[in-house]
Amino acid sequence: MEKFADEALIEVFSGAGGNGCVAFRREKYVPKGGPSGGDGGRGGDVVFVVRRNLRTLAHLRNKQYFKAKNGKDGEGNGKYGGNGEDVIVPVPPGTVLKDAESGEMVHDFGRDESDFLILKGGNGGWGNIHFKSSVNQAPRKALPGKSGEQLRLCVELQLMADIGFVGFPNAGKSSVLDRFTNARPKIAPYPFTTKIPNLGVLTVDDRDIILADIPGIIEGASQGLGLGIRFLKHISRTLALVFLIDLSDDNYYTAFDSLFKELECFSPELVKKPRLIAGTKLDIEGTAARLQELKEKYREETVFGISVFSDKGLADFRAFIIRLINDAENIAR
Repeated sequence: MEKFADEALIEVFSGAGGNGCVAFRREKYVPKGGPSGGDGGRGGDVVFVVRRNLRTLAHLRNKQYFKAKNGKDGEGNGKYGGNGEDVIVPVPPGTVLKDAESGEMVHDFGRDESDFLILKGGNGGWGNIHFKSSVNQAPRKALPGKSGEQLRLCVELQLMADIGFVGFPNAGKSSVLDRFTNARPKIAPYPFTTKIPNLGVLTVDDRDIILADIPGIIEGASQGLGLGIRFLKHISRTLALVFLIDLSDDNYYTAFDSLFKELECFSPELVKKPRLIAGTKLDIEGTAARLQELKEKYREETVFGISVFSDKGLADFRAFIIRLINDAENIAR
């Protein structure tokens, strides 16, 4: 995961069509046979395909040019040139393609994961068999293949998850993810341990719920401070949010307001998502009283406390998450 990449700049090229052929039949006893030049083959297409085993765009950092094969030229005896091979560009779910010059959206794989043909290969040129007429029995005319196309793309990844964990650095997001899912994020008692998004799967009955641990937000993140906008975008696709507040931190009382403000500045739509407030590190002395203060302050929110160390509140947390997802899916419908 150290090679995590969520942006890449690439160029894609479709193949050119093959040229048509000028040729004539040269058979025994037919010294002046008619035209027999075949058509050129079609150039290969450029196709983007979602691969669910991919989690980053690191492979696009290593290879930045994708070119389909050109079509083969036509040949005599009416032989058509072979079509050029398509080039397949694999991307992870949630990928967005934008025109690098204009910034316009080209395709959003978060909405449609089907294969996307972005550039078509050039058509092959006609051979001289197409130009025979009553007044020209031996045409020496053939058409060249059409050129391929090229496009410069900005490829961006926006993680696909059901719930996004939002919190300041060292709020316990990675510990919660580690406790509830199969993810194994790096955990240490200092800020900014998480430098890349981590995904985990919480299995409930026969259903998998995807949880995303986003690197810690700091004030000013919506303007690009800290890890800033680079990772705020990863929670834009989540169905719901869980705000994790470190109850052992002296800024616990204003943490939710600050986080809410950063999300609202980044995208007003984000703060409309269903949400929970979870106070963490409830095993530390004095945090129970602080949790009660938060519950009184945010009476209209769902506020509860947890401790990964002592398991306190984790069963309720799991139930809250399931309920949150069900509510979010009902709203989405």
